[in-house]
Amino acid sequence: MPSVKSSRNRTLTVSPQEKEFLRSKILYPSNLSKISWKDSIICADLLKTLDLLPNHFADLIIVDPPYNLTKNFHGVHFQNRSNADYARFVQTWLPKVCTKLKPSGSLYMCGDWGSTAVLQTELEKELTVLNRITWQREKGRGALTNWKNSMEDIWFAVKDPNHYYFDVDSVKIKRKVIAPYREDGQPKDWQAESQGNFRLTCPSNFWDDITVPFWSMPENTPHPTQKPEKLYAKLILASSRPGEVVFDPFLGSGTSSVVAKKLGRHFCGVEINEEYCFYAAKRLEQAQEDCSIQGYQNGVFWERNTLNCQKKEKSAPKKQKELF
Repeated sequence: MPSVKSSRNRTLTVSPQEKEFLRSKILYPSNLSKISWKDSIICADLLKTLDLLPNHFADLIIVDPPYNLTKNFHGVHFQNRSNADYARFVQTWLPKVCTKLKPSGSLYMCGDWGSTAVLQTELEKELTVLNRITWQREKGRGALTNWKNSMEDIWFAVKDPNHYYFDVDSVKIKRKVIAPYREDGQPKDWQAESQGNFRLTCPSNFWDDITVPFWSMPENTPHPTQKPEKLYAKLILASSRPGEVVFDPFLGSGTSSVVAKKLGRHFCGVEINEEYCFYAAKRLEQAQEDCSIQGYQNGVFWERNTLNCQKKEKSAPKKQKELF
């Protein structure tokens, strides 16, 4: 007997009827000769697609490649391999991906502890690495014979270290003030609000305010390595202007494209797995009516679990909207 999904489980599903509709929103190999990169989901092999995309078209590239782990991506298997073999895998696509970046563009590349050294080494051959962001992905029960893996890296690189866009004001974090200091009786670098005392702070390269998507969140999909919308919102706001282009060569379930659309950017993503393309296409349809990003409101990023209005969601969430 098939299991019944809890009423609070908001994980995205796509019906067979919806798939028929969503196929019209996806580019397939049969029409890649007429490729239009702007606001496109391309369901194809990346290595066969890169040459069809124009060089220097992307203002920002976000790369979330398969890590050096054995994973089943809905029937597409990736096998753990030696560091040398993993480096050769990265070399098959990274140089061409970097040619798609504008001269003033930025690139962010995700990795875990087992792949990050290789990714840094290969990235430094193509671009100038400016920083490594480490973010806390507090999820999972842990390990009995090793330290729990709860951190991932994002390498920040540019083509020209003397000419690139970065907007720190757009990615400040709203933090609770535990010991509010006053000067002449007035708050010093903080504000008193009805919800408490808060301070806007510049972000560091360690992010501990990210929530990994889980089953009760509307952005959650069945993709096994989905990135949070809040995580990508920081990258997109900091390193692109409204109306610019965000390219993702490993689109997955579409987080980069969805967040780009919500934040007023154009997008282009390549994903080999059709099921994940359906997830991305449906999320993009839903983003036409709901541009909210959990943990980000009124131009401000909040610390994890501190945005009161998001704690007060109705106990019975709205049913996922049908597409027709």
